[in-house]
Amino acid sequence: MALLNVASAIAIFLLASTYAFLSLLPSNTAKTLISVSPLTLSLLFFNNLNIFIAMCEIVLGLNILTIQQDYKRLRAKYSPGNHEWSACVKFLTMPIPLSQLCSGKHTWSKMWSTYSLYDPSYQNQESFGFFIDFGNGLSTIPPSILMNLAMVLDTSTYTDSDSWSSTVLSPLFVGCVGLAMYWQTV
Repeated sequence: MALLNVASAIAIFLLASTYAFLSLLPSNTAKTLISVSPLTLSLLFFNNLNIFIAMCEIVLGLNILTIQQDYKRLRAKYSPGNHEWSACVKFLTMPIPLSQLCSGKHTWSKMWSTYSLYDPSYQNQESFGFFIDFGNGLSTIPPSILMNLAMVLDTSTYTDSDSWSSTVLSPLFVGCVGLAMYWQTV
């Protein structure tokens, strides 16, 4: 019996990952209330959405043959120009057994075969879209995690200028990495 569908699994991931980073905030109540601004929440949510998308882009690269086979089946079932939307709704409401929640091949690759009904280049491993998204998937997760940590950790405790954490979480370094990451995302 499936307790989740695709849409609810995505929502739970976004809420749980945002909460996980928020739980790293210092326990000082006054500072916590200041730290959790609408901007911080929206950036954490956005970065966690980027992480989810990046994981799906990695699934794209690792399961392209499965995506191609599923796309051919979907294209035959949903004639082009008429029923792509119903294929998307069917994917988002597809039940996910807990045993397949983390299965790229059986669950998350279906996202790409469904999206390929709109843009067939994503089922073609020789296309620009395939390569750029797979590359984005590989390069987006570390900077997104770094940005999230920089937003929630109390960097004033890292006063030793020779320590690794003070360098990696310094506003200048995080800003430069964030600028490059958000530039590539656009």
